[in-house]
Amino acid sequence: MSDLDIQIPGAFDPFAEANAEDSGAGSKDYVHVRVQQRNGRKSLTTVQGLKKEFNYNKILKDFKKEFCCNGTVVQDPELGQVIQLQGDQRKNVSQFLVQVICEFLRLNLGL
Repeated sequence: MSDLDIQIPGAFDPFAEANAEDSGAGSKDYVHVRVQQRNGRKSLTTVQGLKKEFNYNKILKDFKKEFCCNGTVVQDPELGQVIQLQGDQRKNVSQFLVQVICEFLRLNLGL
C-alpha cells in the first residue's frame, strides 16, 4: 500500500486568476468614458477610473471651460469619484486626456 503514488489534485478554481486581477475599482489604469442617454436627445458623459491623486475638481473645471458644458463630480460607493458632463463629450474628453497626459509625461521626463 505504501508503494502507491497517487496524487490527489487540489481544488481547482477556474476563476481564481480572474478574481485576482479584478481586485477592485481603479486597480488597473483604465479610464472609462461612457455616454448615458437621458430623455429625448439629452445625454450625459461619465468619466471614471482616473488616478486618485488627481484633483477631480480642477479636471472638471478644465473640462467645463474647454467643452462649454456643465458638469459635476459624483461620489459613487462602488466606482469612487465619477465626473459627469452634460452632452456627448466622449471624443472631446479622450482627446483632452491624451493631450494632457502626454504633456504631463514630457514635463516629468524633462523632454
